Amino acid sequence: MRYENIFMKKEKPIWFLALFVFITIIVQYEAVVFGEEPKSQYQKNDIVFMTASEIAEKIQNRELSSVQVIEAFLKQIEIFNPKLNAIVTLDAANARSRAKKADEAISKGELWGPLHGVPVTIKDNYATAGIRSTSSHPPLKDFIPEKDATVVAHLLNAGAIILGKTNLPQLGLDFQTNSPIFGITNNPWDTDYTPGGSSGGSAAAVAAGLTPLALGNDLGGSIRVPAHYCGIYGLKPTENLVSRYGVTPGLPPKEFHSIRHFLSLGPLARSVNDLKLCLKIIAGSDQKAIDVPDFPLIEPDVKKINNLKIAWTDDFNGVPVSSETQSALNLFVDKLSNAGCSTTKTIPTGFDFNEAWKTYGRIFDMEINVHIPFFKRFLMYLFGKKIRKNVPFFEMVYPISYEKYMKALTKRDMLIGSMEQFLSQWDVFICPVSATSAIKHIPISKRFGAIPLYEKDVMVDDQSLNYWVAMESYTCIFNFTGNPVVVMPIGYTKKGMPIGVQIVARRWHDMELLSIVDQLAKTAGSYQAPKGYKKVQVSEL
Repeated sequence: MRYENIFMKKEKPIWFLALFVFITIIVQYEAVVFGEEPKSQYQKNDIVFMTASEIAEKIQNRELSSVQVIEAFLKQIEIFNPKLNAIVTLDAANARSRAKKADEAISKGELWGPLHGVPVTIKDNYATAGIRSTSSHPPLKDFIPEKDATVVAHLLNAGAIILGKTNLPQLGLDFQTNSPIFGITNNPWDTDYTPGGSSGGSAAAVAAGLTPLALGNDLGGSIRVPAHYCGIYGLKPTENLVSRYGVTPGLPPKEFHSIRHFLSLGPLARSVNDLKLCLKIIAGSDQKAIDVPDFPLIEPDVKKINNLKIAWTDDFNGVPVSSETQSALNLFVDKLSNAGCSTTKTIPTGFDFNEAWKTYGRIFDMEINVHIPFFKRFLMYLFGKKIRKNVPFFEMVYPISYEKYMKALTKRDMLIGSMEQFLSQWDVFICPVSATSAIKHIPISKRFGAIPLYEKDVMVDDQSLNYWVAMESYTCIFNFTGNPVVVMPIGYTKKGMPIGVQIVARRWHDMELLSIVDQLAKTAGSYQAPKGYKKVQVSEL
């Protein structure tokens, strides 16, 4: 009863009242600034598997604090990243510092932007000022840029908080994520399997709840294959809708930029709304990349699902897909038909897939490999014929000439026209992402220039298929034509691995595509979290 007298007495000492008022002010200040007040309200909510849009709304409404959110994701990273190796550079101190500033701003009525206080991760081939950016290239293992890539700057200006950088294969040139600096990234659905590449770290981090939103890039399928393998959403925007400035920083300066085509920059997320939110932030003109127009992203009228005309296929020029991929795609199309969509199985008439693959390879070679010394190119041409024989997009032009380059670009223009004419008849075109769902890790046998080669083929049911043909045949077509593509999850294999599909639209119709995919996702079902991943609760922080 010794402590009862102060609290039970009717008359309180003045010093006690002053102390009580002081403590009350401090507690209320901390609740406003550091987010303690909403803690009890969200004890049962799962922060790390909320979408970026949901987190942004709750921070802006002061239902959650940015500090709470950051701590939840840092805890999830601490628990699960060691077995995934998705995030290779963690910037926890700066993330915590910026989160506190974000909460202070909210308490004053200041809003930085649509991602105020929301954590994101950045693929490790983007320039991030003050944060190591290696591109998984050993000569750049300690490189720290002084400036941000344009898209990174856009995200920061929108209020985002960078948690860290995600893993990728060397220079982003593979469909597995096996870094010579950081090692292998594992698929959260089964760590014996690859999450895909090259944005494999990004996809694994999103799927496992290590981040709500990740920035990737796509030269031949590097956003779409990982999204498919990890059961999430990924967007490859129309070519040149998003600035490429700041990708692969730190390489020795050249007289000219050689990557002029095919590369698109986009997000990976757990919802269509997050793809749309991110695209609005990162798209737009850039004085550092004059080939990016000031193209307006206008929200289209929502088209009802029973008014949609959809073309689909499971066959690009005879490249086989697994029976489980076929079954999932057929079931998805049946669901769309039952929902009232008009669905037709067809392929672009007059579009030569083999010529498109070969032309992609020629342009890729003449742009990416133009800096390779003359004698080394001669040896690659001489001794690489066997390697190139079975992979149509492993073309090599020797010797390179202006005339050959212009012929390839002209052929590309013609094939783009053919694809656009086909797509103009439909709202969207649906097709597989790759020949199979996620594959088990395969070790690299050797390299052909910067490209890793694999002696082991990919098994498509009982059929053996070249690794690159299995991985890239269905994706690089749309880098070649420049069309926007969303990958969305539609099902699972018997072993429980995710299966996704590509949803393709006409060039520059990105917002319309996202609106349609939002309708389709209601039929396919939403993102599912991988089994075995603990959900961090606010009450645990």
